[in-house]
Amino acid sequence: METLDRTTPDPGLFGPASMSWRVHHDPASVLGGIRALALQSLHPEVMLAFADVTDARDDAWGRLSRTGRYVNAITYGTEAEAEAAAARVRRIHAALRLDRPDWLLWVHVGAVDSWLDAHRRSGAPLTDAEADTYVEEQVVAARLAGCVVADVPTTVAQVRDYLHDVRPILDVTPEAREAVRGLLWPPMTPRVEWLTPARPLWTLASVTGVALLPRWARRMFALPGLPTTDVQATLTARALRTAFVALPEGRRTNPHLAAARIRLGLAPDTDAGTGTDAG
Repeated sequence: METLDRTTPDPGLFGPASMSWRVHHDPASVLGGIRALALQSLHPEVMLAFADVTDARDDAWGRLSRTGRYVNAITYGTEAEAEAAAARVRRIHAALRLDRPDWLLWVHVGAVDSWLDAHRRSGAPLTDAEADTYVEEQVVAARLAGCVVADVPTTVAQVRDYLHDVRPILDVTPEAREAVRGLLWPPMTPRVEWLTPARPLWTLASVTGVALLPRWARRMFALPGLPTTDVQATLTARALRTAFVALPEGRRTNPHLAAARIRLGLAPDTDAGTGTDAG
């Protein structure tokens, strides 16, 4: 089990007043993570390289979980914890030859765009200026991942420009289809499959996350690319976020955030998902 620092009074790379704390703490970040993996799968070179070292379909759930732990570590951990987590990931990427800067940039921008889109469409409060601040803050995460900092977008407009410019090289390859199938229908043990509500809950979340993709991306997957699909995805995202916020605190605790609050002497997390405790 991971040991988290609960004593060093270090706010980490971002701190409790940051947009990164607010966005990553919100329940909508789960939908954003699903959307990100689906969007990222559209890069043929990235997916081919990834498929060489793992089973994209069988590992979809594991990849989302590992991504979540990493993002939590660099968002809420001390600077030392964040740097250590990033160094581990860089070593893994280097060993697997997944460390090309342009690939890393694609993954970074896909994640940032997805977290922002899910956050705002789920009804979480965020102004345009705050969204730009979030994108700018995440340049730190891009640097840790190994991106060329000069190439990393610093505003929402630059994120959109990047996605527009990269579209000609995107494609739905067999690897991309397998990755999305794995997101929508990940392997589960019989016990989890039949004795818990995990399957229907995950299906609702994953379908919503994929439906939050941009229309052009949904069309590439031969999914509905109509404005009505956007409306339905937005309404479902809002309903899911509302339901999650209503859960008892113990069911929605983020260990990394809890550790950060303890070491910084902040109040317990009593309003998870609203963003009001980040300011």
